[in-house]
Amino acid sequence: MSTSQAIKSKNVGYTHFVSLPLTLPDEMVTKLNNFKNSVLQTNKGLGIDKSIFIKPNTLHLTVQMLKLWNTNRIEAAADVLRRVSTKVMDALERRPVYIRLKGLQCMPDRGTPPKAYVVHAPLEVIGGIDRLKRACQVIVDAFVEAGLVLEKDANRGLLLHATLMNAGNSKSKTSGKTEPFDARTIFAQYGSEEWGECYIREAHLSQRFVYDGNGYFHCCASIPFPEEKQGAFPMMKNFFQKMFSTAK
Repeated sequence: MSTSQAIKSKNVGYTHFVSLPLTLPDEMVTKLNNFKNSVLQTNKGLGIDKSIFIKPNTLHLTVQMLKLWNTNRIEAAADVLRRVSTKVMDALERRPVYIRLKGLQCMPDRGTPPKAYVVHAPLEVIGGIDRLKRACQVIVDAFVEAGLVLEKDANRGLLLHATLMNAGNSKSKTSGKTEPFDARTIFAQYGSEEWGECYIREAHLSQRFVYDGNGYFHCCASIPFPEEKQGAFPMMKNFFQKMFSTAK
């Protein structure tokens, strides 16, 4: 397939994406695993199987989907990411990024609770989301300027989220077509769930469907985020607890 054909073809899937891997505390991993087990136990026969749940060690925020169909484009994408490292640090004000995941939502263009395709956890950023959005926009703009983003993807707004369930990953598909699942009981039970707080340590150029030894997507390139201060995680947790108990 030629490059021009690849750009136009709907059959060419996304091969890579820019991701923000989430560093999860042990209690959050346990909570997500318990969520999966509980949903599988109480929602039998509703089109839900274990393959649609995102594994905790691959939990991430997606910044930009990419179609990199040859080595040259992969190397170009890796170079783009590395070159914006300083700008990303500046956008983050050189302060660590801690986020809090709470509740459930369906992707705006991917169904509703009765017929869900992708269910994600919305995020809150300690100190406000603006600096994380600015950093992500720096990355997106650089990839667009390099000609590595398809026009339809370049026109989509940035929606930072952590996907928890994705029907597209189902291994029980028989027709090859992605079928939605009924998530109404899931939303009723977990719609306001506080999943926990986590830390973003870097941005990755990740390869889809290929995994490194740590279980996360294969890393083609990465840039660091501001380092976590020693002992900051417990302090952030206490801060969140006080802030949200006061708000209630």
